Amino acid sequence: MIRNITILLVFQLLGETVARGAALAVPGPVIGLAALFVTLLVVPGLAERMRDTADGLLAHLSLLFVPAGVGVTAHLTTFAEAGLGLAAALVGSTVLAILVAVGAFVATARLTGAHRDD
Repeated sequence: MIRNITILLVFQLLGETVARGAALAVPGPVIGLAALFVTLLVVPGLAERMRDTADGLLAHLSLLFVPAGVGVTAHLTTFAEAGLGLAAALVGSTVLAILVAVGAFVATARLTGAHRDD
């Protein structure tokens, strides 16, 4: 398990190094995750060996949101002052994201010739 976590951290470090070294707008962990994905495709045995570690991390993923919750409670006055605007932005962006996803789905269905069975 320690070896697998080390592999994950090395890929994150690699991504951070590339992102900062090349001054990219893409976050380092995203680059590292893409490199890990490619590596797992090329070396399928590595994917199988890391499965238990990945499942363990995903099972406890909710723990990673604790810092965000603490951040929210640390800025309660900000939420009190701008709460209505924040709520409107949250609801509006959610609705917009759903509409864009539907539009992309419909466009893809039309481009691929998929049709509805009546």
